[in-house]
Amino acid sequence: MLNAHQELGLKRGDVEALADVVHNVNDIAAPLASGSFRTMGMAIAPCSVKTLAACASGLADNLITRAATSASRSARRVVLMLRETPLNLAHIRAMETVTLMGGIVFPPVPRFYQRPTSIEQMVDHSLARVLDLFGIDNALAPRWEGITGASG
Repeated sequence: MLNAHQELGLKRGDVEALADVVHNVNDIAAPLASGSFRTMGMAIAPCSVKTLAACASGLADNLITRAATSASRSARRVVLMLRETPLNLAHIRAMETVTLMGGIVFPPVPRFYQRPTSIEQMVDHSLARVLDLFGIDNALAPRWEGITGASG
């Protein structure tokens, strides 16, 4: 919630009002903590290095990491939108471990080749790419159509 407040000026209630269902991060008995709860997978956004490390080590000490572990065990997609830099060797090894386990490390890096004119366009492009990973159709960002007028 600190990020939402600092970056967007939102309070917990503002964010929770956007959701259909809200669970406490400490409620490891919530339905999505179980592999029998059917999902397409999960995206952790933003993903801290602490959460990355917990996912890499199988530490399921809160609902986020428990749900990620359950999704991974059930061969469902797990996308971690890691947004901390710079990285050290421990971070890189955790990213490698998560990747070897079938997860996807997806830093929300702006795609400047589409020449975004706003932060919203940069965010939408990352969101569109994540939705694509789950097979969810969207029109949030233009698709790459190659380079036109380029010579050789």
